Amino acid sequence: MIPCHTQYLSADPNGLAKAADLLRRGLLVAFPTETVYGLGGDARNGEAVAAIYAAKGRPSFNPLIAHVGSVKAAQRYVQWSDQAEVLANAFWPGPLTLVLPLRDGHGVSSLVTAGLETLAVRVPAHPTAQALLEALDGPVAAPSANPSGRISPTTAAHVRAGLDGRIAAVLDDGPCGVGLESTIVGLAGTPTLLRPGGVELQAIEDVLGSRLHLHQSGDLLTAPGQLQSHYAPESSVRLNAQTRQGDELLLGFGAVGCDYNLSVDGNLNEAAANLFAALHDLDKTGRPIAVSPIPNDGLGVAINDRLKRAAAPRD
Repeated sequence: MIPCHTQYLSADPNGLAKAADLLRRGLLVAFPTETVYGLGGDARNGEAVAAIYAAKGRPSFNPLIAHVGSVKAAQRYVQWSDQAEVLANAFWPGPLTLVLPLRDGHGVSSLVTAGLETLAVRVPAHPTAQALLEALDGPVAAPSANPSGRISPTTAAHVRAGLDGRIAAVLDDGPCGVGLESTIVGLAGTPTLLRPGGVELQAIEDVLGSRLHLHQSGDLLTAPGQLQSHYAPESSVRLNAQTRQGDELLLGFGAVGCDYNLSVDGNLNEAAANLFAALHDLDKTGRPIAVSPIPNDGLGVAINDRLKRAAAPRD
């Protein structure tokens, strides 16, 4: 990959115009969403999408999410359904991704879908992401803006640490509010939870009026974020730790003595927003990381999913 100068743009009209122009030219721009910073490329441009994989070092069998500005825009690329309509009305714009069959003449690069006949699509709520999508008037393929498998970025500084010199620009609009990637629901067959995330499972099932099938570890990769080892620091991670062992640093939750606390009050929303920033800070020390138990309900399901993948054996 050829090194490049990475521009750092403010999220003002001038910066947004420059970012949209770079995307039109097939270049890569990292931008904020309410979940994490995404590494964006025009989803219709195969060379731009290939550059995303190259910049991240991402396996090409791992599909990407296409970000669009509205339900109407999503319907240009996927076969819409009553279930999609119900979920979109309830959760879009927001941290929910829907996986739907591609429609004829969609124009999306097959690299976005990893050769599948489905597309993961989302309408982000972040105003800067919305403004960028409106300026481009097209779908933006955007995985998290970090080297593949590493900790997701929730600030422009996190993007700089992993991708400086590899991408054209970073559109900086401060820290992300949710701090966890979107929930992904597959609607190409039986409604399936493909990845837990920023929208809780129970809320989705309440809106649908039925239970979701749960994706199993041996199933085919059909959505981003399903690799066993993912969101991983360089350091080792040990879960459900009550105390430190050896040289470990303790990432705490609730009223515990620790080196970094996700939420002293035991608030899962606060913990989700702090998770990736905490892992980034602890990983800079080079010491192993131990993590306090996190309740496995509400957003705790998504937090534990990310922690489990962060702690998984590395290839």
